[in-house]
Amino acid sequence: MSPGETVGILVDTSSAEDREPEVNCTAAVVSTASSAEDISLVPQVSFEPALDSPGINRESQPLLGGLDVSYNQFPDDPGFSELVWQAEVAIDNGIFPERISQGSSGSYFVKNPQGKIIGVFKPKDEEPYGRLNPKWTKWMHKLCCPCCFGRSCLIPNQGYLSEAAAYLVDAKLNLQIVPKTRVVKLVSETFHYPRIDRQKARMKRAIMEQFPNVGLRFNRIGLPPKVGSFQLFVEGYQDADYWLRRFEVEPLPSRMSQKFQLQFERLVVLDYIIRNTDRGNDNWLIKYDPPVIVTATSNGTIQNETAPDTVDWNVVQLPEIKIAAIDNGLAFPYKHPDSWRAYPYHWAWLPQAKVPFSRETRELILPLLGDMNFVQDLCDDLHILFKHDKGFDKSLFERQMSVMRGQILNLTQALKDGKSPVQLVQMPAVVVEKSQGQQPSRFFSFTQRFQDKSPIFSWC
Repeated sequence: MSPGETVGILVDTSSAEDREPEVNCTAAVVSTASSAEDISLVPQVSFEPALDSPGINRESQPLLGGLDVSYNQFPDDPGFSELVWQAEVAIDNGIFPERISQGSSGSYFVKNPQGKIIGVFKPKDEEPYGRLNPKWTKWMHKLCCPCCFGRSCLIPNQGYLSEAAAYLVDAKLNLQIVPKTRVVKLVSETFHYPRIDRQKARMKRAIMEQFPNVGLRFNRIGLPPKVGSFQLFVEGYQDADYWLRRFEVEPLPSRMSQKFQLQFERLVVLDYIIRNTDRGNDNWLIKYDPPVIVTATSNGTIQNETAPDTVDWNVVQLPEIKIAAIDNGLAFPYKHPDSWRAYPYHWAWLPQAKVPFSRETRELILPLLGDMNFVQDLCDDLHILFKHDKGFDKSLFERQMSVMRGQILNLTQALKDGKSPVQLVQMPAVVVEKSQGQQPSRFFSFTQRFQDKSPIFSWC
């Protein structure tokens, strides 16, 4: 197909309309009797419990500084709702999220009431170039050297949506490498707030203690809640760089090597579709449990030994190896990188990237991405997610989807041709744009064009 050629594709866009969740509420006026007259204090709102809400009665839960508890309810995933509720209870009991020292943004380990880490929360306003990022080095980089730092191809302050969208793509394709990630609201004293917000919160608490009737009129007593991505914490994983170095010295057994190759290909598929601009070997994880032989000693005790490569793997329980794709906040660009840096995929330099895509990966991905209705449904689901941002711009979103469609087109062709991941990333960047029809219609066409501008530095 030549650049700029228009292809007519019939795509049924009659998807279910996006419906905002309805909340039935009844308002009543609470009043207190005095010797002179009844004084109306504050409207009281009672909510009907959701069918899929956790079994614990949440009406007695403190509102976390005025946080709308229903915002963190996920009727389609009551287990995740319960997990977020545990995080809220822990914060109310003084078990606050702990800031993660690594990384270039404000991200936090979130704990349950027992103090166990259950998730990672990344507030929107504490992203690498967010206005409240506590790690000011990124702000200095962008201020002093904007040509080398910052990503002009990304929409600012949408990293939290990118994290959740990466999980959505993972779930749609059944890749199972991205930990479950949703958008929630949390509030904690350990988050980075402006000084004025903390002062206002202290002042309101003081007024509430001295003049309770006046304090009841405040819309919120504590600190304002922050919107961000909440990703489940995965245990037993380490940076990929650690294991990759180990595997160079201690090669994996053949069966484990094949299994790792399949997991690696899923990482490639995910990163390429979402056009991840920040994938190094230090921000994806590997979990490897070597095999253990259980032997009985002469005195009847049980002894565990690590299995050597020569062990009959039909007798010993096979080890496990899994990949977790975290740190997906710098993805979904609205254009291909074309300024200073190319933001390459660092996994392209690994030996696994030189192996052609396996039959298992082709059979998993091609039936889905080869169906344009599936691709359109994926775009519709992403639209529902992205439009909740206050700064949502539909035209920019369409450009994001044009880049993603181009990535899907290249990936589909590479899988059909039996190419390897390194050959995939060498294919020319494509944008597949939706054509603008004269009249509204359920069917539309796409126009394919190639990027005509390349970044100055292709290696970084």
